[in-house]
Amino acid sequence: MTQPAGYIAFIRANAPFLATGALLSFLSSFGQTFFIAIFGGDIRAEFDLSNGDWGLIYMIGTGASAVLMVFAGGLADRFRVKSLGTVVIGGLAVACALMALNTSAALLVGVIFALRFLGQGMTSHVAVVAMARWFVATRGRALAVAALGFMLGEATLPLIMVWLKSMIGWRQLWLCFGVFCLLMIPVLRRFLRLERTPQAAADNDEAAGLGGKHWTRAEALRNPIFWAMAPAVMSFSGFGTAFWFHQVHFAEVKGWSHLSLVAVFPLGTMMLAVSTIFYGWAVDRVGAVRLLPFYLIPYVLAFILHWYAPSLGWTALAVVLMGVAGGGQATLLNACWAEFYGTRNLGSIKAAVTALMVLGSAVGPGLSGWLIDAGVGFETQMLGYAFSFALAAILLCYPVMASRRLARAA
Repeated sequence: MTQPAGYIAFIRANAPFLATGALLSFLSSFGQTFFIAIFGGDIRAEFDLSNGDWGLIYMIGTGASAVLMVFAGGLADRFRVKSLGTVVIGGLAVACALMALNTSAALLVGVIFALRFLGQGMTSHVAVVAMARWFVATRGRALAVAALGFMLGEATLPLIMVWLKSMIGWRQLWLCFGVFCLLMIPVLRRFLRLERTPQAAADNDEAAGLGGKHWTRAEALRNPIFWAMAPAVMSFSGFGTAFWFHQVHFAEVKGWSHLSLVAVFPLGTMMLAVSTIFYGWAVDRVGAVRLLPFYLIPYVLAFILHWYAPSLGWTALAVVLMGVAGGGQATLLNACWAEFYGTRNLGSIKAAVTALMVLGSAVGPGLSGWLIDAGVGFETQMLGYAFSFALAAILLCYPVMASRRLARAA
């Protein structure tokens, strides 16, 4: 749509499209672990659940949403963002209302499934696919700007929600979230008055992948590059999610109040914003593939610090390092899928990626909760998570080498 230019001029020239991505990213917060975990203590108390019970419910609901994502994600290749986004946000509003009204622990699995599928899954999926398809030369910056919506939610909502919970019941708050989602539907449709269809976008901005071809999902899934990147997708979402999910327990173990812990989260989000903007620029200037093996290193250091952290200051530093790595996760991987496999079938390919991400975020809280109940301290688990990130970073060297070989062969 535009040639690479400064961020301000770029945003000004593409404001409606970028605002769409940012809005969808923000609304995905209501189905993200960092947000649901704020109410984890209330939910466990309401339904008399242990850490393991709550983690298992979360794992089953999230795992089911990952399975459905494989099939539903391809809808982004067939329908306009205006239409698909309206349906998804409306469904997310219903899911928020179900959380407020549900009185059964058995039905909690279905509520988590709806929140995770429509929030973390489809809302963020539609945002990412739209940015990657609409923008080619400036794809990195588009993904970075859209991710600012998620960052805004991560920076502001935990503190606001912990404060509001002291005055308003958690069920009433979830009803308010549903109403808010409904109010955002006309805003989304206003942004996209001039939206093009995926087919029309393909005629103008379609970009081929490796080998100069447009890969199908079946071809991508048979490609080793896809599976070399899968551990980064799953470990980041899985064990990163475990930290946010058990934040109340983590604060208790460290001897801090929950409010004190969430007070340092905005530091990480501010660094996430800086990191995302930097990576968005770097993707457009250097290329996403070259940067792949490096972005997880701060995550390794962060979880070692979470294990050590004798004071809140050390955890604050760890959260900042998580933000540094998060910028790469938000931009590099999403840009790489388009670079490797092209944009024609990006929705269905990215659906498989999102399914892996959601599956990882299902396994992380369930596994960590089970380990807590089994007597493996949450702090000790952090060292295992750090090792998994280091292994994933090493595996990311393969896509770099493989893509260079294919480029030379072409």
